[in-house]
Amino acid sequence: MGAADPIPMGAVGSVPRRLTGRRAIVTGAGAGIGRAIAARLAAEGATVLVADLDFEAADRVAGELGPPSIAHAVDVSSEDSAAAMIRRAREEWDGLDVLVNNAGIGIAATTPDTSEEDWRRVLDVCLTGTFFGMKHAIPLMRASGGGAIVNISSTAAFVGVADRAAYSAAKGGILALTRAAAIDHVGEGIRVNCIAPGTVDTPWIDRITSGYEDPTAARSAMEARQPHGRLVSPEEIGAMAAYLASDEAASVIGAAMVVDGGMTAR
Repeated sequence: MGAADPIPMGAVGSVPRRLTGRRAIVTGAGAGIGRAIAARLAAEGATVLVADLDFEAADRVAGELGPPSIAHAVDVSSEDSAAAMIRRAREEWDGLDVLVNNAGIGIAATTPDTSEEDWRRVLDVCLTGTFFGMKHAIPLMRASGGGAIVNISSTAAFVGVADRAAYSAAKGGILALTRAAAIDHVGEGIRVNCIAPGTVDTPWIDRITSGYEDPTAARSAMEARQPHGRLVSPEEIGAMAAYLASDEAASVIGAAMVVDGGMTAR
C-alpha cells in the first residue's frame, strides 16, 4: 500500500482503544463519512448511537457495528428531533461523551442558480442541524463532566469551490460556530473542534456528478483538485474524528483539522 493510498473499510487493522467506555452520537451515520466515523469510534471502544434521517440505513450500520451500538432516526434540521436524539442518549446511557455533527447535504449551483428552497434546506441541515445538536448535547455533556464535539466543516470554508454557493456558506458557518462554542465551553471540559475534509469518496459525489453532462469528467476534476491525485477516503475522516474525540487531543480546542490531500496548501 503506497503512502498516498486510502485505508479501505474493514482494513483499519489494530486500532488503538482510546475511546473505551465513551458514549457517542454520530449524525448522518447511515452511509459515507458518517458510517466510517461510527465504525472507527466503535472500533476504538465507544458505544455509538447511529443517527440518520433514514432509519433503515442507521439500523443497518448499527447492525454492522454490533451491540451495544443502537440506531436512531433523526431529522437534524428539526430542533424537536435533535432534542429527542440527545434525550435518547440520556435515557440509554445517562450521559454523553462524544457528539459528531456529520449530517449534511449539498447542491451544485452558483449563487444566482440557487433557489430559496435549496438555500434554506442546505443551511437548515448543515448549519442549523449542527447548532441544534450542540445546543442540546452541551448541557448533557456538562452534567457528564465534559466531552468532545466534532463538527464536519469543509475545505469550502477556506477556499472558493465552483458551483457550491449554499454549501460553502453552510460549511463556513460551521467553522465559525465551532470556534465560538470552543471558547464558550472550554472551561466546562467540553472541547469543540471541526474537520475540514477535501472531496471525499462517498455516495454524495455520485449524486453530484450525475447532474453534470459528463459525470466521469466531473469526478476526474474533483480528484485532480487534490494534489495527491485522488479523493479522500471516508476512513481517513473517521480516523481524524476518533483522534479529536480522544484524550490525545486534550489541547486541541477550536481547531479546524484539514484532511484534503493538499487542496488548501496550494
